[in-house]
Amino acid sequence: MASEEELFANIDALLEEEPQLPPPAERARLREAAGITQVRLATALKTSTQSVKNYENGRSEPKSPRLEAYQRLLNGWAAKYPAHGTPAAAPVPAAAPQPAPETFTGPAAPEVPAAETVAPAEAPAAPVAPERPARPATSSRRPAAKKAAKPATDPRFPHGPLAVLDGDGSAYGVDGIVLDCPVTTVPHLVEWTLKESGLGAPKLHRNGKDSDPLIVLTASAAVKLGLPERLEGHEQRRSLRLPEDHPVIKQVTKAKWQLTQRGFGPWARIYRRATGNQRQCVQLAVLSWDALDERSWPGASEMEPADVARVLGIYAQRVITPRGSTAVSGLELMTALRPPTRAVQDKETGNWVSGHNPGSLGTDPMDPAPPEARPEHPVVVHSGWTGGFLNEEAYQWVRDVSLLSDEECLLPWAVGLDLNTAFLAAAARLTVGLSAPDHFHAPTFNPKIPGSWLVDLSHVELDPRLPSPFTPTGERPTGPAWYQTHTVAYAQELGYNVAPIEAYLRREAGAYLDPWHDRLKNAYVDTLADLGVTKDLTDLEFLAAMEQHKQADPALAAVLAAIKGTVKGGIGKLREGPQGKQYRDGETWPALQRPTWRPDIRAAVISKARVNMHRKLSNMAKMTGLYPLAVLSDCVVYPSPGASPMDFLPYATSGKPQPGGFRLGPTPGLAKLEGVQEMAWAVDLMEQGLNPARHIKGGDAVLDEGE
Repeated sequence: MASEEELFANIDALLEEEPQLPPPAERARLREAAGITQVRLATALKTSTQSVKNYENGRSEPKSPRLEAYQRLLNGWAAKYPAHGTPAAAPVPAAAPQPAPETFTGPAAPEVPAAETVAPAEAPAAPVAPERPARPATSSRRPAAKKAAKPATDPRFPHGPLAVLDGDGSAYGVDGIVLDCPVTTVPHLVEWTLKESGLGAPKLHRNGKDSDPLIVLTASAAVKLGLPERLEGHEQRRSLRLPEDHPVIKQVTKAKWQLTQRGFGPWARIYRRATGNQRQCVQLAVLSWDALDERSWPGASEMEPADVARVLGIYAQRVITPRGSTAVSGLELMTALRPPTRAVQDKETGNWVSGHNPGSLGTDPMDPAPPEARPEHPVVVHSGWTGGFLNEEAYQWVRDVSLLSDEECLLPWAVGLDLNTAFLAAAARLTVGLSAPDHFHAPTFNPKIPGSWLVDLSHVELDPRLPSPFTPTGERPTGPAWYQTHTVAYAQELGYNVAPIEAYLRREAGAYLDPWHDRLKNAYVDTLADLGVTKDLTDLEFLAAMEQHKQADPALAAVLAAIKGTVKGGIGKLREGPQGKQYRDGETWPALQRPTWRPDIRAAVISKARVNMHRKLSNMAKMTGLYPLAVLSDCVVYPSPGASPMDFLPYATSGKPQPGGFRLGPTPGLAKLEGVQEMAWAVDLMEQGLNPARHIKGGDAVLDEGE
């Protein structure tokens, strides 16, 4: 017979065990019976709303001290709101049952929808921790599911494209799934990701490649794996790398893994050479090393791991699994949607080999024409080129104060209209060159041929109250200069004769950016719709929705910002310059080794966007008699009698917007109202003679050339 000491020891051991919570469905029932929302409960427990959802769906469990606090709350609710009408789990005692409180008039036990029930314990998803059963197929948390069908899960990647690893070994995936990741070294993490995690994403094009799985490390996870919590140095943090003699890099090398040339930085790619069609590559991102730049992912790095996974998961589903900055991802998306190669059959042997994929940029980098290159490019330096350069950039123009009328100066407001992803809209159905440039002297202009033309447009007479469509400064050209095809075609559209002196043209052309445009446009429109900004809103409703959309859901707001960063950064990276203090003019730099280093394509996008802007400005002047005060990139400022763009935009008597000018709406290329109080160029307006007391609204950032 056991002694008293043994019995007390056993009882003490039971008391020291973690408190046991009621089943997930009961947790949700108690919260609903108490009339408390998940958001309010998350605030009380100092956690995220997604974590509370996970607790109530059985996908994860709270840890101490949150565990004890949550149990205390549930016990209190259980005493106030006992379950009724459900089968008893144990025999009922002989004592009379406790009568129900007279004030309780609702249903005894709210039914939990079948889609939210927990999967049976005997059939969990493969690598899921026992205490965190995998979430079964459910409806998405996001309203976007109503607008676009969620893609079917690829059986090779049952747990989605990525996971966010926390220091306790919890790997938070998409749709609230939590995996158990018992690793302590980076090589072990790579092995686990490839063999056990079930992470990855299918290719976006039949001739492309599957997306490598992404593991995002929190600060605590990085430290647990032997990495420093922060990277410090004189360079920008995104340029910092671990030194070659760091223990983690030695571990990676010893395990026969390799790092790409960019080394182990905020975004590190670890791989082994592919065997056959099987890729062995894992992408890592370290949150505390500023992997998620605040400009492109506002607030994301400060979110809970589950919320970071949600943000990146939505982006991966709608755009691409992140592979670096949004600029890098924008460029990678181009290649993923237009793979450089495809399988072709060798006519002599009958074997299938890799061949060029029509419509793509191919596998080899291409030298630009001298006027399309940067001044430090080897093509320019080694050839001694002095013939000038293409200067297709976004607008930075302010109207001369002498051209302001008294009526304009007396108007109390200056209202800024910002075009939704204007450069994305310009990429639609844009014909660009696919082959190397050929040099021509005195060619006949053809608006269908992409290239660079040396033309004198100084004779074109336009209203000085509008910026010139031919220069980014808005100033009238003073002589011959290099222009992209769209700019010259616009001069011809305005009725002027164009006589090119010489040109660099491309014989092969195609709408290379079309699939890129379509995917990003859908991502942008769907995400805006999730935030309450839909196409069916009236103009007044649209302005009200835009005023509040960033507060509706911070996670989706971060996704929207990342999509916009993908557009601008991807286009900018087509002309990425050299980096580092050691660079000397005439030397090559890493970006030149990419087939996607194509400054001519970037110039085509910006040229078309600037021409589109001038066309709208001209139409607005014809319809309303209004002229802009300034234009910066894709934002235009107008004098206005009121604070709303509806006070000056052209509307028909029916109330519908007039075509041809600026129109409000969520679609790329349509306008919205935006704040610019911090923009220096708005201050410049006031310094040039405008009323300093004027209220100024509107604006956006200039196009970035990439990181």
